[in-house]
Amino acid sequence: MSVEYATATVVQLGSKIGARVDGVRLSGDLDSETVSLIRDALHKHKVIFFRGQEHLTEDGQYEFAQLLGTPTTPHPTVTSKGVKSLPIDSEYGRANSWHTDVTFVDRIPKASILRAVHLPSYGGSTTWASTVAAYESLPAPLKVLVENLRARHTNAYDYAADRTDVVTENAKGKAYREEFESSYYETEHPVVRVHPVTGERALLLGHFVKNFVGLTTAESQTLFQLLQYRVTKLENTTRWNWQPGDVAIWDNRATQHYAVDDYDGQPRRLTRITLAGDVPVGVHGDESTIISGNAEHYSIIEEVAPRAA
Repeated sequence: MSVEYATATVVQLGSKIGARVDGVRLSGDLDSETVSLIRDALHKHKVIFFRGQEHLTEDGQYEFAQLLGTPTTPHPTVTSKGVKSLPIDSEYGRANSWHTDVTFVDRIPKASILRAVHLPSYGGSTTWASTVAAYESLPAPLKVLVENLRARHTNAYDYAADRTDVVTENAKGKAYREEFESSYYETEHPVVRVHPVTGERALLLGHFVKNFVGLTTAESQTLFQLLQYRVTKLENTTRWNWQPGDVAIWDNRATQHYAVDDYDGQPRRLTRITLAGDVPVGVHGDESTIISGNAEHYSIIEEVAPRAA
């Protein structure tokens, strides 16, 4: 299915998630109608892709990002790699684990904008999953359970639990991981958050989850795997094979993603800019709460206009 506008076409890629936007040259000079088109497509399809954006520089990516919101600093703890964007560089590690960006702070980014800079000759695709579709697929008893649960997220998660390459990490990777964990953050979030724009309910999980409040470690691990299975069910996902000049934008409040590590150690580099978000709110109106760490230096808290009744 495709929807045509004056100069742009939104091509749907799957029933639950994903669309390609054609006919748009991204820049900080886009007109308001095109910006509205991009924003609406993002809320509907959760992740959207643009081909042929080779003209974009880091500055151009940043200027475009400002049209969609307020850019954060590159990262709460990784401050040595850039001023405007965070390099997603295979030299520093592989993001081959399902996650939502920066959920260990209270003010989770609302969106991420990722631009391809250097790609391997094969492999290196990224997969996104709809956490809205995952919630909607739950049977009624599980919905009742998760709507009344909270989870604690931290940046000091156990890499070794899911990663087999930590023991062979290079010096740059070890230094990056040490900087990532240099300041401790822990935040308690509702497991089901209400999207402030669409009103949809989404599972707030991913690999930064430490445990569910009130459950034992064993119980938390079992429930986490059960819920993550719903998130990553193939019908709830879309996979993007990167080409030079590609840009992806995803709604960080409604997705998880996974960078596929199938490129045999070749260099892979992309640049990410995140946009300031709100503090998540659960279905009962309960907000996330800070356990440890102050993220004021990282991001403002975006004020979201109340949804129309």
